[in-house]
Amino acid sequence: MDLAYIPSPSTGVIHLGPIPLRGYAFCIILGVFVAVWLGNKRWIARGGTAGTVADIAVWAVPFGLVGGRLYHVITDYQLYFSEGENWVDAFKIWEGGLGIWGAIAFGAVGAWIGCRRRGIPLPAYADAIAPGIALAQAIGRWGNWFNQELYGKPTDLPWALEITESANREAGLYHPTFLYESLWCVGVAVLVIWADRRFKLGHGRAFALYVAAYCAGRGWIEYMRVDEAHHILGLRLNVWTAIIVFVLAVVYMVVSARVRPGREEIVEPRSRKKVDTEKADTDEADDAEGTDTEPAASGTAAPEDAGESAGSDDVENGAGNGAGSAAKG
Repeated sequence: MDLAYIPSPSTGVIHLGPIPLRGYAFCIILGVFVAVWLGNKRWIARGGTAGTVADIAVWAVPFGLVGGRLYHVITDYQLYFSEGENWVDAFKIWEGGLGIWGAIAFGAVGAWIGCRRRGIPLPAYADAIAPGIALAQAIGRWGNWFNQELYGKPTDLPWALEITESANREAGLYHPTFLYESLWCVGVAVLVIWADRRFKLGHGRAFALYVAAYCAGRGWIEYMRVDEAHHILGLRLNVWTAIIVFVLAVVYMVVSARVRPGREEIVEPRSRKKVDTEKADTDEADDAEGTDTEPAASGTAAPEDAGESAGSDDVENGAGNGAGSAAKG
């Protein structure tokens, strides 16, 4: 008899009257808000303006959702396009199924469009938002808990996850891989924040560190999962993806540090222009104040100068007259 385990929700949706509130969707939305909130704080600390992260997220988030769903549907096409399956289910995103690899790739495209419209370098934006993305993933993984999906191998550990029986799963106690990945993502966020403060990471290296650290954890967590997946040379597809992306991220960090060391001094030209404009206005005000003072001083001194000049003329004229009289006498 198992005395301790993590229970699964009896349902993944709560109805608020006629409105269904789905746990999976709620976790995704909450994760997005946390990512934007933290990204905004980091962006302002880097010298950017408030609201820029949210403006660019308007582009990045929809692209990321589409990319994440596409990756899932393509890599698990048999769930939607095999005999007896309904292809319409491929659009039911609330039932679960977002591939992080596609979400990050397409989200980067959306962020690039948003950054280009604002004249902002994408690497600087990526560095600011990286820890927030990791926290968003940590929160989003709890959506799998609501849907009772993506669990690991059977186990009798005290933190085992209880899975109830349904058409696509067998009841039992399994490794809570959703929890493992959630905790790992929190650790990744902490690591990136610490490394960024310690080493002043710039030019996309904080984002690359997030990618490498996440892939390192995703590799062993993916190995524990028991859901159906495509295999290449005995390894799950996502394990190969994690290995390849990890190597690319590490190579980028090394090459970037040599080619472009240090951190960007200006991350948002608009904020720099605002500072320059305020400084120029202050200088103009000081110049105007100084100009008003100088004429007043000149005007005060003018009568004295006139008097001194007149006195000098009188003396000179008197001396001249006296000399003339003496010459005549």
